[in-house]
Order: sequence, then C-alpha cells, then structure tokens
Amino acid sequence: MKCLSLLFAGLISLSTLVVEAQDSLRTIELQEVVTTGTRSEDNPRLLPMTVSVIKQTQLEERNEINILPTLTSEVPGLFVTQRGVLGYGVSTGGSGGIKMRGIGGTPNTGMLVLIDGMPQYAGLYGHPIADNYQTMLAERVEVIRGPASLFYGSNAMGGVINIVTRQPKNDTILTDVHAQGGSYYTLETGISNQFRKGGYSQAIGLNYSRTNGHRNNMGFDEYNGFARLGYEMSNHWSIGAMGNVAYFNSQNPGTVDVPLLDNIMHILRGTASLSIANHYNKTSGAIRLYYNGGHHLINEGYVKGGIPQTKLYHHTDFMAGMSLYQTVAFFRGNHTTFGFDYQYFGGHAWNAAITDGTTTDIIRKVQNELAGYVDFRQRVVSWFALDVGIRFDWHSQSGINYIPQGGLSFLLPHDAELKALVSRGFRSPTIRELYMYVPANVNLNAESLWNYEISYSQHLLNNRVRLGVNIFYLHAMDMISTQIVDGRPRNMNTGEMRNCGMEAEVVFNIIKGLWLNANYSYLHMSNPQLGAPEHKLNIALRYHHSYFRVGTDIQYIHGLYLAIDVTPEKENYVLWNINASCRLWRGLWANIKVDNLLGHEYEINKGFPMPRTTILAGFNWTF
Repeated sequence: MKCLSLLFAGLISLSTLVVEAQDSLRTIELQEVVTTGTRSEDNPRLLPMTVSVIKQTQLEERNEINILPTLTSEVPGLFVTQRGVLGYGVSTGGSGGIKMRGIGGTPNTGMLVLIDGMPQYAGLYGHPIADNYQTMLAERVEVIRGPASLFYGSNAMGGVINIVTRQPKNDTILTDVHAQGGSYYTLETGISNQFRKGGYSQAIGLNYSRTNGHRNNMGFDEYNGFARLGYEMSNHWSIGAMGNVAYFNSQNPGTVDVPLLDNIMHILRGTASLSIANHYNKTSGAIRLYYNGGHHLINEGYVKGGIPQTKLYHHTDFMAGMSLYQTVAFFRGNHTTFGFDYQYFGGHAWNAAITDGTTTDIIRKVQNELAGYVDFRQRVVSWFALDVGIRFDWHSQSGINYIPQGGLSFLLPHDAELKALVSRGFRSPTIRELYMYVPANVNLNAESLWNYEISYSQHLLNNRVRLGVNIFYLHAMDMISTQIVDGRPRNMNTGEMRNCGMEAEVVFNIIKGLWLNANYSYLHMSNPQLGAPEHKLNIALRYHHSYFRVGTDIQYIHGLYLAIDVTPEKENYVLWNINASCRLWRGLWANIKVDNLLGHEYEINKGFPMPRTTILAGFNWTF
C-alpha cells in the first residue's frame, strides 16, 4: 500500500525531472543527443525511459580518478559502495557495489556497465570491475535509471551505465597533463592526448594512482592505459577501435573487529573492440565486435595469530561478443530498431600451492547467449510519441526469456514533457552461482522484474531552469540469494521484492557562470538491501570564471543498511566537500579538493570505517 500511495501522491503533485546540468555559462541546452536509450543517436525527449547524462566537465571538475563517486553524487537513485580514499578491490572485503533503485545484487550483477555500448563484466562472476572505470577515458556517461534489458539483455535489470569514450570532433591536437597528491600518501598522475586531422581521430591516455590508505594494510596502486582510434571512410561510413588495459594491486585490511594480513589482490583487466558504423538520412546502425577479460591472483590472507595461506587463488575469465543493429525510418516520425546480440563467455578458476605450484581446478566453464530484438517508436503527432519493443533472449543455461517494453511520451506546451513507461528486466544466473563453491545450484532460474514509472520535466525562465520528478514501482521475482537448506548454504530463487520511490532533480543557472544542481531520491524496499539508502540528497553549487572555479556539494544519506541479518543495522551521515582551481598561465590550472570537510565518522560497508577529512592538491595543464 505504501508503494501505491506514493505513486498516487506523485501523480497529483508532479513537479518534474531533469536530466543534468549543462556546463555552459549561458542556458541549458534543449537539444540533447544520447546513444544509450536506443543504441543510436537520439533525442531523449522522445524516449520513454529516464536517462541521466554526466558530461566531461562535470566529471573533471570533481578531480575524481574514478567516475563512480561522481555518479553517486550526480544521479538520483544510484549509489556505489566505497571503503577508502582509493580502490574498490574485488572478492571478500571489496566494494564498488552499484545499486539503482535497490537493484544491483552483491556483487553488482544486476547493473550493467558499458564502454561505448559494449558490456563489461567478468565472465565467471558476471559483475563489472569497479576500479576499471577511469575519468580520463570518458567524454560523458549516460545512465539509464531502470531496466534496459530490451536493448542490452541480461544484467541490465536495474539499469545501465554507459561510458562514452573521448573522440575529438574537430581538427585539433590537444594534450592534457595532470597530477595531484595528498592525504595518506595518495598520488594520482596522468597524461592524455586527443588528435584529429580530416577523417582520422585518436584519443590516448595513461594514468597511475596509488595510496597507503587510511588503515594499516590498505594499500592500493593502479596503472591504466586507454586508446581509441577512428576513421571516417566517407560521409556515411566510419570505423573505430578501442582498447583499455588496467593493472592494480589492492589490499583488504579486513573489518576493524577482524583485521586481516596478506589479503592481497593482483588484478589485470583488458578490453578491446572494433566497430563499423553507418549513418544515412533514414537509416543508421553498426556492427560491433568486443572482447574483455582478465587474470586475478588473490591471497585470501589470514587473521593475526592465524595460519598464513598455503595456496593462492587464480582465475582467467573472458567475454567475447557481437552486437548488430540498424535503425530505419519507414515513414515520417518513425524510428524502428532491429538488433541481434551474441555473447560467448566463461573462464577457468584454480588454486595453486605456494610451495610447489601444484594446481587444483575449481571450475572450467563457458556459456553462450543469443538474442534478437525490435523496438518501434512512432511520433504520432507533434506532441505525442509511442514506443513498443520486444526482445527474445536465449541463454545456454537458463533458456528463453522474452522482454517486452512500452512507453508514451507527451511533449507539452512551455517545454514540458510527460512520460510513462512499462519495462521488464532480467538477469541470468552467473557461472559462480551455478557451479562454483559450496552454495552452487545448477537449477537456478533467471531473476526478473517489472518496472512502472512516470516522469514529468520542464524548462523555465528562458531555459535557465530545468526541473523534474519521476516516480516508480518495481516488482522483482526469483531473486537469487544464499539460504541454508538441509543444514548447508545453497543459492536459491527466494521469491519477490517490491520497491517504489521517487527521484527529483533541479538545475538552475542563477547568473552567468553560477550553477545550482540538486537531486533527491527516496526508496522504499519490501526487502532491505545492502548499499541502497532510503534517502539520498545531493546539493551542489558551482561557479566558473575565466581565472578561477570553485564548487561545493553536500550529500545527505539516511537509512543505508550495513547489515540485514537478525539485527539490521543502518547508517546516516552528511558529507561536505569542496573543490577549487585557479588559472596560473594559459591552460595551466592549480586545484585543490577537500572531502568530508567536517571529518564525520561513517561507514558504507560494515566494519570498514571511511576516512575522515582528506585533502588532495595538484595541477592540470592543457595545451
């Protein structure tokens, strides 16, 4: 009843939803273009789903190495768990769990991360690697808030984060060098270059970061390289290639009550893709080939006074695939997309004795997934568009899933929009859940959910203000969790979950160069979930001048579950962060950022206190 009451109240008091702040010094753009909602470039005003766009300037002004902390602040309904100043890590004690509207899983198998529209997750475990998503490679980030399985299949049950990589649009040679350091011997430095001449373009970058961490045995260091090449063969055809390699060492100190020694992870991840795209007046599309994989070497560690490990965990995993889609305008106002996806993924996990290297296999498994979909959108009249689509997805383990979606978009007077969406999402069980370790269960069904949402947005004051709200209700079924069955742990489809809530944003260009950006989300869950706060509020104020920039934001988190067992435990906290930069000479800027200015004590993962006030300072030189 609480969910239905919220939906009814929201329909009466719709105030509005906004997509994001435009970092110009004038007004907010009306003609945005996004690619994630339908795979091809499109006007988000005609899409029934809710899409947030975080631009390069928003990512860079926060001086964050990884994109995920910025998304937590800028995107209502989305929350990413952390454990320290740098490094999410993997395995036990890791963080980087992504939740959207309470959906995401632990690890975050219900949220799909894409790079240029191509999925990124470990083939055995089925989840993205949070430390792999660097700010330096992103031109912008598009986030679908809610199920996106029609276009992206399994793992897009909660939503999609699509990192659109940098690619210069005009002839240029642009180089960026940056470095910053500070608290806990934290250092981050990198260099990137963008080049375009005629039809050829490239963007490349190298980055290094490290920290001692704010606790003993919490060191982290990472090397990351990125390259994107493109060539426009004609006015209608282009080819592109992208590669990204990351290597990081991460140490888990354990909880405060049960600290660990030698719990060290050495992780190598790589991504490569090749795409050929076409673009004509009435049709556009692409074929994309992609591969991502990695090797993990983990020492599980031991408690003080205990026995050191006698073996090390190894695994190699991969995911290879192809995505083919074409959008056709059959008649005026029409936009019909046909698509085909194929994925081949899996890997090999084993233990190796430290003394003599003797190996013991844990799993060696591969799986396939094949899907076809069609999405039909018609602008019936100038103020109304209809969207319907369906996907048929075959998985070698869990069989066939069908994914329908339908939505309405109303373009109202005075730059207002009203949208309604019904969509289905799903997630196939991972190889880990099916075959690995004691809880494995080969009889698992795919998770699924139905999502219902309504959104309203509007521009005011000659497009200087953009504000809005959306309300949603989702019903998830066959959720997978570990239960005790006949005295032993076992992965089971445990039943239903109902979440509902609202998300609101406002962007206000107060005067030239001064921006206010605020967002709020409320989430009610029938079954509590870790890493999904009940209330999340972020208020940011930014001022940009030709010689200096300053920004501050306050984040309020209430009702964040740290434990959901016999004795549930919640956390509430407030963070006040500031950042400032000053132009020293031409493209040379000095910058400083202070996080948790008030030094509050708080936890996001139980037993892992977050750092108090941290300070990083450095420079950025663009030439």
